[in-house]
Amino acid sequence: MFDAHTLAQPFEGWKHLYSHSTTISTTILTLHLGSMFVGGGLALAADRMTLRVSADHPDERARQLAEVAAVHRAVLIGIALLLITGVALSLADLENFLTAPVFWIKLILVVLLLVNGALLQRSESRLRRSAEGTAAPPSDWGRLRTFSVLSIVLWLATFVVGSLLTNAS
Repeated sequence: MFDAHTLAQPFEGWKHLYSHSTTISTTILTLHLGSMFVGGGLALAADRMTLRVSADHPDERARQLAEVAAVHRAVLIGIALLLITGVALSLADLENFLTAPVFWIKLILVVLLLVNGALLQRSESRLRRSAEGTAAPPSDWGRLRTFSVLSIVLWLATFVVGSLLTNAS
């Protein structure tokens, strides 16, 4: 298959620095958890509100579409910071992570979260283009709701698996 030790060797300097500096390790972990808390929290709140919007109220739908569009930037910044700090955390113990099945499950969940986020954003944009959602067919709203449910599930699953990962490596 692959030799985890050989793959981890180029990152030994980072591993040493990370494991011998509480400032660096604490900063990276805090940024990782903080970006999940803020970015994921905003995403979960927007998803929750999307699920609460009534199909019978076009004004509510238009307001919610504007809200979802408004949080995209903050969520994307949170995801970018999560990816950067996640790579830093992984490289600090790459040999162990590469052999941990939980690590691969988390990576799959992150990819699914990113794909779902792109689909959610595309669906939201499509709805906004159709007269702020008032002329959109019910199936478009149903699709947005489905992506919102998946978003909630994937954010929570990623969090749980990430918590398990700290004990699996």
